[in-house]
Amino acid sequence: MASTLTVSGKVMGKTQPIFTNWQLLLDIETAVTLRNLLTQIVRSEVANFADRQRQHRLLQVLTPAQINLGVEQGKVDLGGNDLQQEVDVDEAIAAALQAFTDGLYFVFLDEQQQEHLDDIVTLQPDSQLLFLRLVPLVGG
Repeated sequence: MASTLTVSGKVMGKTQPIFTNWQLLLDIETAVTLRNLLTQIVRSEVANFADRQRQHRLLQVLTPAQINLGVEQGKVDLGGNDLQQEVDVDEAIAAALQAFTDGLYFVFLDEQQQEHLDDIVTLQPDSQLLFLRLVPLVGG
């Protein structure tokens, strides 16, 4: 069964999101471990990153609206970049899982905090997942 997962991210104490919410179509069971869910999210994001890298290698023709937006944001990007950034998916998964274990971020699935990687989580057809990044105290 496929589930659509809406992913969002916030920093504790800040009102602005870390990134724009995005959706991920998961073709996994409705009941999985949090570890498996996070692994699938990281795998998907690494694949998306690689796709964006490939797209940036191509030169693009921009519309006037895209040029104006780029000027407003301080960078007009025509592509043609070959950044050669490689991401090891296994290392990315290990880093994400270790960061969760170390308490650098919390995970909330459908407004319920998930506390253990090996706990079973149940996905609904339109589940919401929030990554809440914690900010260390100054001097702490």
